[in-house]
Amino acid sequence: MLESLRDQLKPAILSKLNEFEILGYESVQEDDIWKFLLMKKWRKLKEDDIQLHKLVNDILSVRIQEYMTFITVEAFQTPSSELSSDDLKELLK
Repeated sequence: MLESLRDQLKPAILSKLNEFEILGYESVQEDDIWKFLLMKKWRKLKEDDIQLHKLVNDILSVRIQEYMTFITVEAFQTPSSELSSDDLKELLK
């Protein structure tokens, strides 16, 4: 269900990416934010609770600290051979 709303949510995601770039996190991509939202913010979201304005609010309220914590945990759970050099540089900032 959420995947069908991705195009409608894209402007909010791009706005969040722009904010991250301003803060110096240029390597974060749209798919990275989407993965974070699906796996962290919306993990327990029930289909009848899905409202577009709430999803947009979730996107716009993502803080860089919570995103970086998510990425760090993901990195520890992923074998190091799967991390790209960009991922490592981002983690070591």
